[in-house]
Parts: sequence; structure tokens; C-alpha cells
Amino acid sequence: MAKLNFGGVEETVITREEFPIEKAREILKNETIAVLGYGVQGPGQSLNLRDNGFNVIVGQRQGKTYDKAVADGWVPGETLFSIEEAAKRGTIILCLLSDAAVIEVWPRIKEYLTEGKALYFSHGFAITWSDRTGVVPPKDIDVIMVAPKGSGSMLRVLFKEGKGTNSSYAVYQDYTGHALERTLALGIGIGSGYLFETTFEREAVSDLTGERGALMGAIQGLFLAQYEVLRENGHTPSEAFNETVEELTQSLMPLFADKGMDWMYANCSTTAQRGALDWMGPFHDAIKPVMERLYKSVKEGHEAQLSIDSNSQPDYREKLEEELRSMRESELWRAGETVRRLRPEKQ
Repeated sequence: MAKLNFGGVEETVITREEFPIEKAREILKNETIAVLGYGVQGPGQSLNLRDNGFNVIVGQRQGKTYDKAVADGWVPGETLFSIEEAAKRGTIILCLLSDAAVIEVWPRIKEYLTEGKALYFSHGFAITWSDRTGVVPPKDIDVIMVAPKGSGSMLRVLFKEGKGTNSSYAVYQDYTGHALERTLALGIGIGSGYLFETTFEREAVSDLTGERGALMGAIQGLFLAQYEVLRENGHTPSEAFNETVEELTQSLMPLFADKGMDWMYANCSTTAQRGALDWMGPFHDAIKPVMERLYKSVKEGHEAQLSIDSNSQPDYREKLEEELRSMRESELWRAGETVRRLRPEKQ
């Protein structure tokens, strides 16, 4: 395990060099890894594990997602089963269903969590708010987590490129005495870039905060506010979109993702440097109280309950599509669709 300095704070991380794939295969050589759910994380994790030489099966209910699993090479009756049958056959159960689906299937799969098995999650939600989800694992199994810090599709893309998505890991319950090595082996097996330690609660709280904050909620709110101000003051849709979204995503983000924000600032015009340095303080001061309210709402379980209540509604998908349609058909993202079509083809 490597000791690395993160902004003055020392953390222990696990890299592929010190925990090679051969070691992971040896640890899990007698395990049957059952991946439940083939939606967001299921395809990437199961396919990466399969390509890395592990014994993997998939559990998925009939429907379009089941057909996708068949198209990806999972064979009904051999490597593709119902959720219950996969849970029965697996020795390590990767519960990669949505949070709402975990609550729904839990009464049907918990009987297959027999002594010595491992129950694996990629999100701390179900365990952290077990008083709301009803997900209380038996005491005679391992309960572990590897949480990739990215989508399942990107996990697969980076794996195929020989790269990796960084992941957090946690052990909630160690019954066998081998929970940690099982966890790390799975983390390497799914294609993690490096692994850093967390807890189920910290992962769940930081994940919900991030999704509602800088990763999704806040950035859409920021984009929309700036775009509206530009449009309200006479700027064209093309100009407003390019100055709000296109330049950030296509030009600036790759710079600070690769070398840091200070490097990006240093390599912009002096006018941009001065303005950014002067205005980042007011933006921070305006946004931090909102982030504090958000974190409190997540920590106290309000956001989890809102998710459970919303996702359990029979018309959730229809309402979601209507909300996404409104976003998709807004002038901001219709302008974006046009701008994306105008991007030059790669030479």
C-alpha cells in the first residue's frame, strides 16, 4: 500500500503495481462472482471481470436490459440467470441494482446470502440508510464495497484503453477474515486505476453531495444562469453557449484536469487571469452556504428519503422523462446540439 500526499494530507492508496491482477485472480480463483443488475454499473464491472479471467455470472430480469446482456455474450442458463438464481449460485454477490431496485428485491435475495458469502455494493446508500431501505445483511457474511468514481460505461471505455477509473473501497462487515483481500481483488478486477479507503457512510454522503452539487446539479444551475444572463443582454444562442459550455468542456477542462487549475489560469490571457482571480471569491461565498445546506440534507437522510419516495412511485419513469425532456428542449441544450454538430471531425 502506497502512502501519497493529497494537498498536505497523507492517504494510503492501493495501486495495480502493488496489487497486480495475478494476485487478484489467485485470491478469487474459487469464487463465483454474481453480478446482479445490468443497468448502470453492471455491464462495465461484469465485462471487465470476465475479460480479466474471473468466474462471473449475471442476474437480470427479463426485458430490454436482459437482451442487452445476451448481446454482450452472457449465455442464458450458463452465465445469465434470474436475479434470484444468480444470488443463489454466487459466492460473491455484486449488488449493482439501482437503490430503488435493491429495496424491491432485497426480500427475495437475502435468503441466498448464506454463511461465508460476500455481499458487495458500489454505493453505500442501502447500508448507510438501512433504517429507511430495510437492507440489513446477515451477520455471517462479508459486506464490502468498491465504488468507481465514474459511470459504468466510462469504467468499460477506460479499461479497454488500458487505463482505469479510480475507486473507493470499504469493508462494513468482515465475517470470514478475508473481506479486505476480497474487496481489493474485486477493485483491481473491475479495472480500478487506484483504490482509496472510505466507509459506507462517507461514500454515500459524499456521493449524494457530489451528484447534487458540482458534478451535476450545481453545474447545470451555473450553466443555465450564465446562459440566461447573456441571452437577456442580447447575446446570440451560439455565443452564449460557446462562452458558457463549449469553451469550458472542450478547451479549459482538459487543461485543469491534466495539470491543475493554477496551470490553466497561467496559460490563459492576462485579462482572463485577473477576472477569474477577482471573481472566484464572490462565487465561493455565494455558493458555500448552499453546499452546506445540501450536505446537511444529505447527512441527515432527507435526500435519501426523497430518492426512496420518488423512485418507488409507479410513474417515476414518466415523470423523469418529462423533466429530462424539458431540459433537452431548453434553448441552452438545443443550442448545444447545434454546436456539437459543428465540431470538426477528427483528422
